[in-house]
This record gives sequence, C-alpha cells and structure tokens, in this order.
Amino acid sequence: MSEPSPRFWPIFFELYESLPRQGPGNRDCAAKAIALCHDLPPVAAVLDLGCGVGGQTLHLAELTSGNIVAMDSHAPNIDRLRATVAKRGLAERIRPVVGDMADPGLPPASFDLVWSEGALYNIGMDNALDICRRLLRIGGYLAFTDAVWREDDPPAEVKAGFEMDYPTMGQVPAILAAIEKHGFSLIGHFALPDKAWWTDFYTPMETGINKLRSKYADDDDALAVLAQLAQEPEMHRKYSEYYAYEFFVALRKE
Repeated sequence: MSEPSPRFWPIFFELYESLPRQGPGNRDCAAKAIALCHDLPPVAAVLDLGCGVGGQTLHLAELTSGNIVAMDSHAPNIDRLRATVAKRGLAERIRPVVGDMADPGLPPASFDLVWSEGALYNIGMDNALDICRRLLRIGGYLAFTDAVWREDDPPAEVKAGFEMDYPTMGQVPAILAAIEKHGFSLIGHFALPDKAWWTDFYTPMETGINKLRSKYADDDDALAVLAQLAQEPEMHRKYSEYYAYEFFVALRKE
C-alpha cells in the first residue's frame, strides 16, 4: 500500500471541510434509524461521535428533543459546527467538542443514544463498540453506519479503492456478531439508498473538486491529488453493487 503524497491531506481536508457532510447519509435515513429507538426519553442525552461538520448532528436536533454532544478530532470541523450552531440558535442543545473517539473523556453510562455515521471503524469496530457500550445507560441505543461488502469477491479496482482507508472492511454478518458479542441487542439494520450517497455527499464533492481544479489550475501536484479524490464518486458509479453503507441500531441490554 503506497503512502499518499505530501499534498494529499491538506487538499483532502480543504475539500472535505467544505462539504455538507463527510460521508454517505441523509435526513430520511437518520429519521428511519431514530424511529427504531422506541423508548428514548423525551429529552434524551445524545452523543454524536465523529460528527464532522455536523450534517447529521443538525438532523438529530430536528428529529429529537435531546441535548447533543457532537465530537470530532478535527478542530476545523468543530469550528464550522460551532458557527452553524450559533447561527441557528442551537447553542443550548448542541455542544460541539474536539475529542478523540478512542478516549472521549466522558462519564460512563451518561447517554441515552450514541450516534456515529461512518466513523467507528477508525478506532476498530470491537474497540468502538466497547467504548459506546460504556458510554450508554442500560436500555440506551447505539445507532451507527459502516461500510460493508455486498459480495465476497469484489473487483480489484474496488478493493484497492478501500484498501488505504478501511482494509478490514467486512460484511454485515460480521458486524452483527460483533454487536451481540459486546452486549448489545440488535433492533434493526438497513442499507442506505443510493441517493444518500449523492445528494449531500458525492454531488457536492464533485462540485468542490471542480472548484479546486480551477483554483489549482497551474499546480500539477494539486491536480494529481484532485484526480485521485475524484476516483471515489466515479468508482461508486461503476461498482456500487459490490458495497454499501449499512445503518445498525442496537440496544444496550445490561
């Protein structure tokens, strides 16, 4: 596996910080997952782990009456979310914080709902499930999305596309087994529809890439990075039948 060029991460963050969200998902999917959380308290304590710039955090504020801690390790994401929260008058309900999912520094058993879209894999699924369980009260819910393979033997181009970011990516049964192993009871799961990849993620990503191509028109190294980033939505156009984002909702049993 080759290392990215020195220009990769600065341009990656320049692009991703500009997007409405940093991975697949939309309000409809969030609402479907929330609907599976049948017994949330009227004013639930909610933790959004790996919140990015807070696209789904804002959905949680609309779909629940809860108070939300939104955590991300990338400070510019949290700065942007704080500005959005202030602009929308949500400062009493949403508290954006810079923090590490692997060591969130939050009291155990203090949340009714732990939410994470496309982020738990960064610290390993077993480790993430253990941390989320400790943060939840008994009877609390965990709702998260994760990339999964739909086929046993995806084309080499697709497998290579995920290799740098998620080399341990598996299939749904493995995640269901991990959920059960870590003391959760599965409530339900569903695959995100294709529009959840495009409307708030890949379509604005491609628009952002085109803008950066104009900005870096005379910078061959930057253009090479942008060409690399553009491969992701193009791969989805060609090979989306081989992989998916799955939403899982589970209950902490005891």
